[in-house]
Amino acid sequence: MTDTPLSTPTIAPEPRIEILLVGMNGDLRGKQIPLSAQKKVWDGTVRLPSSTQSLDIWGDDNDDITGLSLTIGDPDGLCIPDPRSTAPMPWAPEGSLQVLATMHEMDGSPSFMDPRAILAAMLNRYKARGLTPVVATELEFYLVEDDFRETGRPRPPQRLTYRGDPNGFQLYDMGAVDALADYLTTLRAWAKAQALPADATTAEFGPGQFEINLLHRADALAAADDCIYLKRLAEQAARRHGLKSTCMAKPYGDHAGSGLHVHASLIDADGHNILDAKGGEPVRLKSVCAGMLDTMREAQLIFAPFANSYRRFQPGSFAPVDIDWGFGHRGTAIRIPDSNGPAARIEHRVAGADANPYLLLTAILGGMLRGLDETLDPGPATEPGGEPPGSRKLTHDFLTAVDEFSASPFIADIFGARYAKLYGDTKRKEAIAYLRTVSDFDYRTYLPRI
Repeated sequence: MTDTPLSTPTIAPEPRIEILLVGMNGDLRGKQIPLSAQKKVWDGTVRLPSSTQSLDIWGDDNDDITGLSLTIGDPDGLCIPDPRSTAPMPWAPEGSLQVLATMHEMDGSPSFMDPRAILAAMLNRYKARGLTPVVATELEFYLVEDDFRETGRPRPPQRLTYRGDPNGFQLYDMGAVDALADYLTTLRAWAKAQALPADATTAEFGPGQFEINLLHRADALAAADDCIYLKRLAEQAARRHGLKSTCMAKPYGDHAGSGLHVHASLIDADGHNILDAKGGEPVRLKSVCAGMLDTMREAQLIFAPFANSYRRFQPGSFAPVDIDWGFGHRGTAIRIPDSNGPAARIEHRVAGADANPYLLLTAILGGMLRGLDETLDPGPATEPGGEPPGSRKLTHDFLTAVDEFSASPFIADIFGARYAKLYGDTKRKEAIAYLRTVSDFDYRTYLPRI
């Protein structure tokens, strides 16, 4: 008599809710909770150590330099969800949800380390002036093959190569869009399911590089949420199709970097765009530009938060190297696409795709606020085909950016002195680790010759 093998029962995956915190580096951390137990999420009783918000790019809490973990007993904080950010997770079991939360101390106050709380505090400054920032973001990212963990290097999707080499530049190339239509279709469908205001999708210069524009929001916190969700969607859709998405600022040395451009205007209590020059001299618009330019070097560590970020700032590229501005000029750090009418706005073009969108918007809005509170002159505009008129330069050096960030009273004001020190000290550790690392370039260039 032959034994009949027992069949394994099929277990339907249980839907879940994920409560998510945004970390210093724009990474998402949190908890998965069965949907049947979601009440604890909405009751605000989910806890994580408050030091979760101090983790560096390697996930180290750096208690030796921050004193925010075991030194004080690694206390819990409360993860308070923002119901407005609730969205389905189309890649997860049907019915699954995600929600963004802000870390709070046990006394109910927002954590000084939480990027969402930091941006919310900046928006309160605008609210006190009767102003509402209207913000939109444009995110660039690369798709690469999913074997990077084995090869140690990214390589473009095979559908965009010939014998392993890219098929040249793909800017606005519909062939590149068509070649990855399955991935982009999934991404757009999931964005629609999450009600993300995704607009145009374009192929960019690099092989496998794409840009997705998000429509403007009269709620800068929601605009940052949209951006962080888009990054997650890009990654999850890539996994679905056997690829990897990356928001590294410069994944390839010989191809374009990826930026995160921000469009911003300001609306008063009567619904008027106060940056609208109405055909006259745009004094307020120029002053706002000057405020951002004056604070740009101090805030560059926010726009370029990693060692790799500084590889993007190269002459002759669309990433700015000068602290300048211009009307309709895509080579400037601050571009004015429109100066008249309801669409009058600035475009901030400095940040890489690797920037934390909450800290990025805080830095930009902080600079704009300086231009509102004072009447500042940005100097002459950079004209197409002309050299920047005596402008300062952005730094190409990670450690220099750390030093200028850490010494800035402006940064301490807009981020809070405690967070400015935490961020600066953490990034200094990262910069020193980078400088101590001997690269393949060092060995290839110097070892045979010196």
